[in-house]
Amino acid sequence: MKTMPHKNIAPPNRDVALVELQPGIYLAVACDSAGGIGEKERDVVKVPPYITGRFTCRVTLMELLAIGADPLVLTATICSEPSPTGEGLLKGVMDELCASGFNIPITISTEKNIPTCQTGLGVTAVGLVKEGGLRMGRTEPGDGVYCLGVPKVGNEVSLHDPDIADTGAVRRLLSLPEVHDIIPVGSRGIKGEVEHLARVSELSVRWELCPPVNTKKPAGPSTCVVFTASKLPDIKGPSPVFRLGTLF
Repeated sequence: MKTMPHKNIAPPNRDVALVELQPGIYLAVACDSAGGIGEKERDVVKVPPYITGRFTCRVTLMELLAIGADPLVLTATICSEPSPTGEGLLKGVMDELCASGFNIPITISTEKNIPTCQTGLGVTAVGLVKEGGLRMGRTEPGDGVYCLGVPKVGNEVSLHDPDIADTGAVRRLLSLPEVHDIIPVGSRGIKGEVEHLARVSELSVRWELCPPVNTKKPAGPSTCVVFTASKLPDIKGPSPVFRLGTLF
């Protein structure tokens, strides 16, 4: 039986894949991983596994939401024993789904054969998006580039920090017609994400003389998002918003 070739239409180096299932309907897949973040012997960042689960799930959901996709199912690949680490990770994942307003199926796998000395977790989310609702490739010449939230990484990250972005912040941006593209920031930092967006948009960046945030710093579990907009939108919420520059 012949199968149709499927091409990922998402821009290269985005943490999301898009495959056309039928005309105008796309399958969207996003994933995130965390390693060495937990309470095990060789974990580098010492936090409860619950926190690791929350943030790893949050990043994955933010990636899907940012392109306009609705998550339908989620997987949690737990590279640790079922209990207590696996239970803590899974509770974090499920609580983040609940806090984000999603009641979707979740499938899990844990390590039941080999003892582990570091925490490891992978989360994948699969969703759908219609072509008309796809939030990619909308940036235009003259758009301002903005950052919502503050880049933080490692021990700087805490669950209830008002300075960091979350799924609610992405939803607020999606509701604003003047906002064009939204990109959660990860290990490449703000500068890497903005420069990549400029390249795929065939534009250049004119940076503000003194950006108010460290644009080269990794943003850990997407503690901030960059977005383009025709004008500075009126964004409700606790996270700060900074102007970074202009695309031309």
